[in-house]
Amino acid sequence: MRRAEKEQMENFIKTSGQAHTEIKKYAGGKKDSGISALYGEILMDIQQGAVELGNMIEKSGGKEGGIIPLLEEYCELVYRVYEKLAGMETPGVVKELEEMGRVLQLIKDETSKIIIHREVVFLPYKASMWDSMESIWMEASADESCRVCVVSVPYFDRHPDGSFGRMHDERDEYPEYVPITGYEDYNFQDRRPDIVFIHNPYDKYNYVTSVMPFYYSENLRKYTDCLIYVPYFILNEIRPEDHEAVAYMQHFCSTPGVMNADMVIVQSEDMSRIYANVMTDLCGEQDQYGKRWCHKIFGYGSPKVDKILRTKREDLNIPKEWMHVLCRPDGTWKKVVLYNTGVSSLLRHNESMLEKIKRVFETFKNCQNEIVLLWRPHPLIQATISAMRPGLWEEYKQIVAQYRKENWGIYDDTPDIHRAVSLSDAYYGDSSSVVWMCQKAGIPVMIQQKEC
Repeated sequence: MRRAEKEQMENFIKTSGQAHTEIKKYAGGKKDSGISALYGEILMDIQQGAVELGNMIEKSGGKEGGIIPLLEEYCELVYRVYEKLAGMETPGVVKELEEMGRVLQLIKDETSKIIIHREVVFLPYKASMWDSMESIWMEASADESCRVCVVSVPYFDRHPDGSFGRMHDERDEYPEYVPITGYEDYNFQDRRPDIVFIHNPYDKYNYVTSVMPFYYSENLRKYTDCLIYVPYFILNEIRPEDHEAVAYMQHFCSTPGVMNADMVIVQSEDMSRIYANVMTDLCGEQDQYGKRWCHKIFGYGSPKVDKILRTKREDLNIPKEWMHVLCRPDGTWKKVVLYNTGVSSLLRHNESMLEKIKRVFETFKNCQNEIVLLWRPHPLIQATISAMRPGLWEEYKQIVAQYRKENWGIYDDTPDIHRAVSLSDAYYGDSSSVVWMCQKAGIPVMIQQKEC
């Protein structure tokens, strides 16, 4: 049972008990038809409240069903008292009130045993980013005091003018062990979850994609007591004292998700200090007021790292078509290099970045007998090019098509980054959250030059 539901029951018990006392006083004194009618109306309200509680308990589907027969018995007693008051039969009222008090006490005893359950909702929007929530979801799911729900949030591509394009709903792309609830089946106004987790912090300020506006953090905070933001990315670790590096990444700290959340979970203690310092400066707060950011931003670590450390190569489900590329004729494995291309490099370098990718392919193609290139573009790269660099799209498509056709390397556009990391012996590519994941997994990292 939810906290608000239990509080509703406790308020009903308290109010009903007070009514018992007042009616009992009246029954032992001078009779008045007008007062009897007033108390009759109060009794009918009590009866209606008991019926509503019974319906609430039945709807919740919890283990509190034993209270329902008591509520039914209580309703019957309420009606008897009502009839006696209406007929001015006050001698019988006292006896019935005593019985009502006994049943109400039983209801109170059963209510005190009720365990409060918190409703915890996770709102991922891209299946490839589910890893940023998964270990938290696992812990919540194992907690008997939590009722957990994962709602797949739809999102839209954005046209260059900012308008919404095609809608995406990736509910069928999550791991099979994650039960998904469709967004149309979860009513926030009715359910009002205790805790909501988000990993999309941008609200309307993402110019490439946008979740459905209802799921903007600014709106979600209206429907929960605790909105928690967990970044879907991992940043390169920097020292809080490195002001130049902090200035470069401070836009990650000042998103609407950070502003609107009741709690923010980031990858490290240093990163939590950076977030708090950036937000304090941004809001123009003095030190004593800036402490509020320290109290809501916590460096508990990233679930993305938890996922990497849990994933073992021997447990991976590797596509058959990949195995033909990964293995030599004698069955031994080649070395695997994870090639990760991001969004920012393409936006910064345009056509020269495409030429860079071609040169990388030519280099690794010549080493294909010993090394496999596993190319994994950023999951938003197609939407980004279409929205912000539409003139590059045709050439980029041709590069992808040629690479896949030649089939000497692996093209990985699946949601599972952890399989790619676990398969790889080394990392090469752009600086991104994948770099830190590889470092945590003990994989050597080389960042490609940006001067293309």
